Amino acid sequence: MATASWTLAPRTKGAKSVYRVRRALWQAFLYIVLTAGALIMVLPFLWMISTSIKDLAEALRIPPIWIPSVPRWDNYVRAWDAAPFGRYFFNSFFIAVTTTIGEVITTIFAAYAFAKMKFFGKNFMFTLLLGTLMIPGQMLLVPNFLTIKRLGWYNTYWALIIPWIVSVFGIFLLRQFFRTIPDELWDAARIDGCSRFRYIWRIVVPLSRPGIATVALFKFIGSWNAFLWVLIMTDRVELRTVPVGLRFFMSDMGTDYPLLMAASTMAILPVLLIFFFTQRQFIQGIARTGLK
Repeated sequence: MATASWTLAPRTKGAKSVYRVRRALWQAFLYIVLTAGALIMVLPFLWMISTSIKDLAEALRIPPIWIPSVPRWDNYVRAWDAAPFGRYFFNSFFIAVTTTIGEVITTIFAAYAFAKMKFFGKNFMFTLLLGTLMIPGQMLLVPNFLTIKRLGWYNTYWALIIPWIVSVFGIFLLRQFFRTIPDELWDAARIDGCSRFRYIWRIVVPLSRPGIATVALFKFIGSWNAFLWVLIMTDRVELRTVPVGLRFFMSDMGTDYPLLMAASTMAILPVLLIFFFTQRQFIQGIARTGLK
């Protein structure tokens, strides 16, 4: 028996060594693939920043160059002064924050009703609600435009805020998150005399912060990048947002790419900052959504 154990020991140790080498090689391969994918994703942003500090001749040069001979940092000042971007940024921030707060409030109540409450036709209504996601938004532009005109909201903030404070995707996402909360918490709250409204705000909402942060982040980014709706529902400069304002640098005479890229860089910075500050909650919300 001693001889058998002595002869098997080197084989076991050798198998472990081979396993460790294979595991290290596999992890190295994964890191290489992920790094290459990250570089491919970052490449357009690096090109945007590089073009924003070039002059027009260098921006149109073939073959293209990455580093300009003389960086034109004044392009950012020129882009800011070329159009009322101060007003554009205010409108984008105001609309994004307002619609985000409104959607979070409506989504919490709707998602909780579909996740935890029992009422007639709940599953049918939820299925019907999800079915609306298959309808392209472009098909609804004309009837929505006529509705906004009849309500007298054309060229007002109401047209840019009210239609976007409800999101079917947000309700679905938060409903899946609420389903992970044990029903025993509601039973214990009822015994202590807690109302439904107080239970939602004191227990459900604190436990669902990652999911709520995910919904809020998706909404803020969507509102900040909104273009077609703002373009159709407004024709006044003082109501335009940053994405619509970027059209100022494109005309029949051509496109001023350095100024356009400079303005685009300034437009994307608020979204990047918000994501960096909320990425932990965002990742937790995505990872935990749907777990039962």
